[in-house]
Amino acid sequence: MNQNYIKPDNWCIIEEGFDKERVKSSESLFSIGNGAMGQRANFEETYTGESFQGSYIAGIYYPDKTKVGWWKNGYPEYFAKVLNAPNWIGIDVEINGEKLDLNTCSSIKNFKRVLNMRDGLYTRSFEATLRNGTEISVKVCRFLSLTLDEVGLINYEITPLNKDSKIVFKPYIDAGVTNEDANWEEKFWEPLEVKKSVNQAFVTAQTFKTHFKVTTFMQNTILSNGEKTAISPSNIDANNTKIQFSYDVIVAQGQKSSIQKIGGYTVSLNHENTQSAAEKVIQSTLAIGYNKMLQDQIDSWVKIWEMSDITIEGDIKAQQGIRFNIFQLNQTYLGKDSRLNIGPKGFTGEKYGGSTYWDTEAYCIPFYMATKDQEVARNLLTYRYNQLEKAIENATKLGFSNGAALYPMVTMNGEECHNEWEITFEEIHRNGAIAFAIYNFYRYTGDYSYIPEKGLEVLISIARFWHQRANFSTDKNQYVILGVTGPNEYENNVNNNFYTNYIAKWCLEYTYDQIKKVSIEYPLDHKRITEKVKITDSELQSWKKVSDNMYFPFSEEYNVYLQQDGFLDKELVQVADLDKSQRPINQKWSWDRILRSPYIKQADVLQCFYFFEDHFTKEELKNNFEFYESFTVHESSLSPCVHAIQASLLDKMDMAYTFYLRTSRLDLDDYNKEVEEGCHITSMAGTWMSIVEGFGGMRVKDNKLHFSPKIPKEWQAYSFKINFRNQILKVAVTQSGTSFSINGDSDLEIVVNGKPIVATKIEND
Repeated sequence: MNQNYIKPDNWCIIEEGFDKERVKSSESLFSIGNGAMGQRANFEETYTGESFQGSYIAGIYYPDKTKVGWWKNGYPEYFAKVLNAPNWIGIDVEINGEKLDLNTCSSIKNFKRVLNMRDGLYTRSFEATLRNGTEISVKVCRFLSLTLDEVGLINYEITPLNKDSKIVFKPYIDAGVTNEDANWEEKFWEPLEVKKSVNQAFVTAQTFKTHFKVTTFMQNTILSNGEKTAISPSNIDANNTKIQFSYDVIVAQGQKSSIQKIGGYTVSLNHENTQSAAEKVIQSTLAIGYNKMLQDQIDSWVKIWEMSDITIEGDIKAQQGIRFNIFQLNQTYLGKDSRLNIGPKGFTGEKYGGSTYWDTEAYCIPFYMATKDQEVARNLLTYRYNQLEKAIENATKLGFSNGAALYPMVTMNGEECHNEWEITFEEIHRNGAIAFAIYNFYRYTGDYSYIPEKGLEVLISIARFWHQRANFSTDKNQYVILGVTGPNEYENNVNNNFYTNYIAKWCLEYTYDQIKKVSIEYPLDHKRITEKVKITDSELQSWKKVSDNMYFPFSEEYNVYLQQDGFLDKELVQVADLDKSQRPINQKWSWDRILRSPYIKQADVLQCFYFFEDHFTKEELKNNFEFYESFTVHESSLSPCVHAIQASLLDKMDMAYTFYLRTSRLDLDDYNKEVEEGCHITSMAGTWMSIVEGFGGMRVKDNKLHFSPKIPKEWQAYSFKINFRNQILKVAVTQSGTSFSINGDSDLEIVVNGKPIVATKIEND
């Protein structure tokens, strides 16, 4: 049974009623972020019930030493922990001598939290009776500024309902934090300095080993009925990791008292002196003022939604789902800094570690290309270029040579830090997704400049890896790739995974073609690169030999490409015939049983059909889709979106709609029973694709946008916008037809259901 407590709403995520069992799930779902930092929706005040405390700073990590019972050559030496950062949101509250704690209150009424996605605001309100009999009303608003992205603001308001009360606000900042998961229970933060001035405090700490320095800061203002007061702290408690102020306020029954807290982080990634930077940030925020910061936040989100919103009419849960996905993607990454990337949990949890997986290239780049300026996607490509030397080092550790690169499965700085050998050593198809993203960027933007500037070096190193990773089988008289894990992680150490072999062949051919193109069109870049990487024509010919003679397992009986050589040796019991009590198998079965089963975690052969759709006929897609989907358990967040896109293409609209709902509401409805660990951020880009590429049928072919729009029967209409080569195209689909319009100065020729049409300018939108 999926969870079902989030109220349907077009623009908000709403929880009504307080339930201790839901606290950790809601901490994930109501998370906020601004691209530079983020946090789970932990309560500001003391909460002694079960909670998962989490605040995170982009780019800050700790190399937690790998914990294994044995060691293998090439094994990653550490797992990059996404660090729980010092806590700046804390505001302990005492009312008439008793601490406010929702875990111990005598009663709680009208509890409500709202994540207003249109405005980028998180609010919480409730009425509580404390054990001392005091009744209070509490309203809290919190947001992380998009305009000053080192700053967050909290307005915490209390109204005594049944008596005059003494309220003590106790705001604090605390660097004595721990992670939910740590291999060795190590401390990650070393305190350096605690400082204070009037209503302001600063705790500076640095990470052990990586030595990232962070100053966590706060500035507090007490208000009475909305007017600022001159109340100063009555007491200050401090040790080497934490500082807490106490503000005593006498409040009449029915009157409001509030604290406005400014907090956040300045980090050594961006500042030489984090302490003075923090002081300047506070000054800037105070100069703007809380109300103007709030309005700026709303205005900033208006601009984001103007381009990235998808509207759905007639299906409120579908509408809420897609906006939640788009909102979280924009909270996680805004493309301002090429040192950053899109972690699978974003700022909502710690699971998986690292800041990037192949998810970025396979699923996220299309979203950012179409909803932002193309520089944002270029920054994601640049991230990999900047880590090329580390990728070459990673391959060298595994025995590869001559500048071959294996990009890491999980990384923060380019080094591999995934701690499962069957993924680290074997899930090598990630290399292909990185090459595909370079191709995809050019296909979409028409901007070839990235390839001669940076991309070709990445492609050559990846091609060298594939050339060395394949070996010639005298038995098959073809080249094979042995001992891999494909996208279906429910099979390890298999031979000739179809998708891996196919993308290896494609990478070799594509890189060969780009070298030739650059030699003709960019001769100076060609000379610079070939001299640097020392590539020869004989090496290129040996690549061609491998790509021309790659082996692909195929079943004549089922008329499908085989996921890997031994797939038909399995007991082929379809998912429909699997006892529901056995699901999800990753929680019910041993790993041994999963590995021997035919069950597929996510699109594998079908991932190949998704990337290389034009290489296959629709009939081939239909055969492979129907065969493999029947064995797919969709226990990866990345699975439903690919299947939704392909089901749409095959006119299986009921199935496509079901997959869409599953991907868009994966976290809201907690399909995988794990949302308390954090949201599935990277798969959210796949949700966007399931509408735009699935129902909208958008493709880029021959430098033009192509569409084959369809609409689920459950919807009255939907619309989205695409930034294609600096022209904004709006697509609006109803049950009776589709309209296209351009928000710009010139018309755009597109292709709809195989026929060219011209999308014309609209005067206002």
